[in-house]
Amino acid sequence: MSQSLASAIKFLVVFLGLFASFSLFAHGVDEDTRQFLTLNEGVSILPFIYIGAKHMVTGYDHLLFLVGVIFFLFRTKDVVLYVSLFTLGHSITLLFGVLSDIQVNAYLIDAIIGFSIVYKGFDNLGGFKRVFGFQPNTKLAVIIFGLFHGFGLATKIQEFNLPEDGLVTNILAFNVGVEIGQFLALGLVLILMSFWRRHGSYLQFSTAANTLLMSGGLMLVGFQLTGFFVS
Repeated sequence: MSQSLASAIKFLVVFLGLFASFSLFAHGVDEDTRQFLTLNEGVSILPFIYIGAKHMVTGYDHLLFLVGVIFFLFRTKDVVLYVSLFTLGHSITLLFGVLSDIQVNAYLIDAIIGFSIVYKGFDNLGGFKRVFGFQPNTKLAVIIFGLFHGFGLATKIQEFNLPEDGLVTNILAFNVGVEIGQFLALGLVLILMSFWRRHGSYLQFSTAANTLLMSGGLMLVGFQLTGFFVS
């Protein structure tokens, strides 16, 4: 087995293992956090920052979409630009959704989030050009899907019917925590990807990697739609 192939396999094993472990706790709320959110009154900046960061670190669907977004971005400024667009999108709908009390079905919004992963994997494979003969605006797609991801975050917060006292400050703190968690998780992914990118196998196995992304997204869509129809 060549060194490049071995490196690619090691990366995929670590990558899939990482997100498999995330999937066990994704979007889950442990009992202590649930109790805190249920009973909390007033401004609690640091706890909400922590909860937001933990939510994003374990939010494998958000992270899988971002992996698809940065997969073929090799310049730092491009990574910063696209991640910033995603951040802008989900920050708008997170804050707007919670503060305006806009209720969105959690199963349907999570199904759309799963579809965003399928979309990005398909885009990375050049599917739009080959199948439809055109290339959608990638920046616009990232910010639009960011809006849906933000509603996904909002639905999790709305489950706890937080009191109005201190709500604005707490949601802003939660959003800051989300960005911190996103930075930490994405930083780890970029480190792993940077090692793999040193080898020719990165591009050689890019089709397999993005096919896996699409498969994971399709499973999420199926799981969420099943929950919607049986609930």
